[in-house]
Amino acid sequence: MQSYTIGQAARLLGVSPDTARRWADAGRIVTHRDASGHRVVQGEDLAAFSVELAAGDDADDHPSYTSVRNAFPGIVTAVKLGDVAAQVEIQAGPHRLVSLLTREAVEELGLEVGMEATARVKSTNVHIDRA
Repeated sequence: MQSYTIGQAARLLGVSPDTARRWADAGRIVTHRDASGHRVVQGEDLAAFSVELAAGDDADDHPSYTSVRNAFPGIVTAVKLGDVAAQVEIQAGPHRLVSLLTREAVEELGLEVGMEATARVKSTNVHIDRA
């Protein structure tokens, strides 16, 4: 399972590293120590927290977002595989993006919950890039 530093988690959540540290200190984000003693967040824990954060009512926690060339870096929060097609959800700050793509594409990219990915939007199509 992929893990993220506090700084990486902060970037994916759209907050400052200081805010992410305060949330970790308060127990809002579950962290563990890696072999070097650094605090890290497991991908699945970060995915769950990002969904919870986006669903919250506290507008002060969400800075305003803009799309630079329609790229939305975030974290994969759900992967639903069918026989041929797949659905991938990404939480990019307060934005939840859903993409329908082939199962083969999901498998080639190795997409799974908790991993960092970027949703790129052109018109009504969403393309997923593995980070």
